[in-house]
Amino acid sequence: MKRIGLLIVLLAVVASVVFGAIAATRTGARTASPESVQTALVQALTGPEGEYAAYASYAAVLDAYGLVEPYATIANAELRHIETLQRLLDKYGIDYPATNPFLGAIEAPADLETAAQAWADGEIANVALYGELLPEVKGYSDITRVFLNLQSASQNSHLPAFLRAAENGGTLASGQSIGRIASPLRQGSGNRSKAAGGRMLQTEGTKQECRSGNSNAASETCTCGSNRQGRSS
Repeated sequence: MKRIGLLIVLLAVVASVVFGAIAATRTGARTASPESVQTALVQALTGPEGEYAAYASYAAVLDAYGLVEPYATIANAELRHIETLQRLLDKYGIDYPATNPFLGAIEAPADLETAAQAWADGEIANVALYGELLPEVKGYSDITRVFLNLQSASQNSHLPAFLRAAENGGTLASGQSIGRIASPLRQGSGNRSKAAGGRMLQTEGTKQECRSGNSNAASETCTCGSNRQGRSS
């Protein structure tokens, strides 16, 4: 009887080891990714048209002009975008800079109207970036879903907000909110991150994020071929 019991225990141990190995193999297969997928994820976060650059652009405006809209609300959204991409990069075991290299390297334009138009151009470039990256992550439904969501946010929310701000002298008119501004594409077709250096602020009853401190991870004004360029000092 003791031998039967020991045999059962041994079989259970063997089964545990075997199934554990299978699970580990499956996990490894899931987290391993081709170089093209890794490059696409890193580019979405750290490229000159990516989410780090976008946040740093809006943070520069907030530092220069205060908590003006739509910059404050969109900066807060960019922090969420950064966190989402960081979670994907962590999930797939991909290295990325934990500190936003664009903070302090992008300067605010000379006035808010110029800023609104410049950042509208930046959102157009961001939409195009995801259009280029999506084919590289085909077959990765989680990454594809995130890329499509971020592309949609730029195209259908951020871009029309900046265009409307540019028409209004650089800020949104009283009573306007980003959620109330429909994308021109929709009208025509019917259709907080530790790495970002953000702090939570309170304005008009809404929590916002803006950059704190004088982080300057990059040593010079960012050009990088980006549309998100400010004035040089």
